[in-house]
Amino acid sequence: MVFVFKFPDIGEGIHEGKILEWYVARGQTVSEGDSLLKVETDKVVTDIPSPRTGVIKNLFGKVGQVINVGDAVVELDVEGRGDEIDMAHGKPAPQRPHVEEVEEKGFGVVGQIEVAHDAAFLPATGEGLEDDGHAQVSAASRKVLASPVARRMAKELGVDLTRLKGTGPAGRIMKDDVQYALSSAKAPPTAAAFATAPAQMPKATEPKAAREREEYEELSQIRKTIAAHMTQSKFTAPHLTAHEQVEVSKLVALRQDVKDAVAAAGSVPSYLAFLMRATALALRAHRKLNCRLDLHNNRVIYHNYCNIGIAVDTPDGLIVPVIKDADQKSVFELAAAITDFGARARERKLTLAEIRDGTFTITNYGSIAGTYGAPIINYPEVAILGVGRIMETPVVKNGQIVPGRVLPLSLSADHRIVDGGDAARFLLEVMTMLSNPVSLLFR
Repeated sequence: MVFVFKFPDIGEGIHEGKILEWYVARGQTVSEGDSLLKVETDKVVTDIPSPRTGVIKNLFGKVGQVINVGDAVVELDVEGRGDEIDMAHGKPAPQRPHVEEVEEKGFGVVGQIEVAHDAAFLPATGEGLEDDGHAQVSAASRKVLASPVARRMAKELGVDLTRLKGTGPAGRIMKDDVQYALSSAKAPPTAAAFATAPAQMPKATEPKAAREREEYEELSQIRKTIAAHMTQSKFTAPHLTAHEQVEVSKLVALRQDVKDAVAAAGSVPSYLAFLMRATALALRAHRKLNCRLDLHNNRVIYHNYCNIGIAVDTPDGLIVPVIKDADQKSVFELAAAITDFGARARERKLTLAEIRDGTFTITNYGSIAGTYGAPIINYPEVAILGVGRIMETPVVKNGQIVPGRVLPLSLSADHRIVDGGDAARFLLEVMTMLSNPVSLLFR
């Protein structure tokens, strides 16, 4: 019996993924739970396990290809019931594909498997497959993915789109692909094109430099999601942003004392660890900053826990791992978690559980450069704290101008639930703890 396993819904609003690696090949026997392929989504890089034990018949999709939830991934030959016999004709009766919901227990993946009893449903033999066992579709019958502009241009210039390889998302043919095909003679125009639109035909030669004035890079899964998420946040939550600065000379001195004391152990808390500790404690007293709106049910949901996300700058874009129950952790525990999550975020080794269920976010752009900002809320959270760089600057103490260390802070909040006074009181409590940081080591 043939099972067709579809790319499953792995939760967290993930709709598509890019194939990074195949672990199996056509003809290989796999057991239930064996990893079939590695997929990069907008949030994590994860392995997709096999839902059944069987023999690989077909693989659908190549490395680098974007697949959507519900797309066929693997065709398996598994043990099961045979074809039903049509007694009137003495031959197997054609069956409609049977769809079976499968819950991948232990893997956190829910998907669909199609059970095919009709050979015409999907190829169960090597016909129509490439040498590596991946599905192959003829140019005459396959549906061509192309942008509307590219389709119109190809029609006007007589270019056969089935002969082109697209560079857009999911292999979509773009306008530049058509132009490049013409200039490089990879897709010669048809005779009809010369008769109907000779004035539109390009010159026989085109300076190479003209094509190299711009470069194109396909949007990564994470960048596409960042764009959509930021747009949703800005157009859903009316942002208010409050700016403050706090004199942290005592914090700088305390961290140096702690560094000297624990240098041998190698676990020196960063400034971010102290700031996260202060933020977590302040959230206990200011629950309007630690909630979410449920307008559908006309209510506010207050969180009696504090899960703080930290925005990590990676080559692929911002990833926000979440430190759970941050208010229950010491400065040293927070420092260790920040270091661990930061390293694994850059290596794309975080799990889905480690990037979900945040209630508040901190973005530390000051670690690179920057003083004040207007950070965008990590919706559906209602607030985010932006942290600038600590600057040595003159400050006034007891009527005297003396050298000081100033930390800029920028708090953005959802003005539908957080008022200016709420934001100011929260910032004041965070500033008070950072100005007298010894208590952060013991509270």
